[in-house]
Amino acid sequence: NNTQRIFSTHTPFKFLSDSIRESKCKIIYICRNPLDQFISQRQFFLENKLGKDGVPLGLDETFDMFCEGTHPYGPFWEQMVGYWNAHLENPAKVLFLTYEELKHDISFNVKKIAKFLGRPFSSEEEEKGLIEEISRLCSFNSLKSLVFDQHLEVNKNGYVYDGVLKNSSFFRKGEVGDSTNYLTK
Repeated sequence: NNTQRIFSTHTPFKFLSDSIRESKCKIIYICRNPLDQFISQRQFFLENKLGKDGVPLGLDETFDMFCEGTHPYGPFWEQMVGYWNAHLENPAKVLFLTYEELKHDISFNVKKIAKFLGRPFSSEEEEKGLIEEISRLCSFNSLKSLVFDQHLEVNKNGYVYDGVLKNSSFFRKGEVGDSTNYLTK
């Protein structure tokens, strides 16, 4: 079966099924500055009123839990290092990117991803501006506006997972360095 599929997960590499880890499938891992990730995750939890008995935890307590690795997706460093090591062991299978790199030069990284997936752009496609067009469409701001400005009410209103998570909480700012607005040095 040559059907290509996309699978998105927060699962650490070591917990992926053998059928994924040992297959010929390609994995693209995108990590984010841990402080920005923490703030983004915290804002998501606050927006959805997730915490102990529905009461969000304080900033200091949640920061300590994040640093200790006691949060829903396990220790941040363990997960990141797992994918980094998998990338080092088999760079043809695992591409390791950072969110900051993507934001800095999305066109360069779109080309990198296409090449990694075995679908590099032709010189004709490059000359026609296809990379720039894909980059524009895949930018955070474009995706956020597609979600929130194109009358997609389902993305602005309602809930997923039996009314637990607000659809509107999945896109926030997407800014590099936003943690400095919430955390002291």
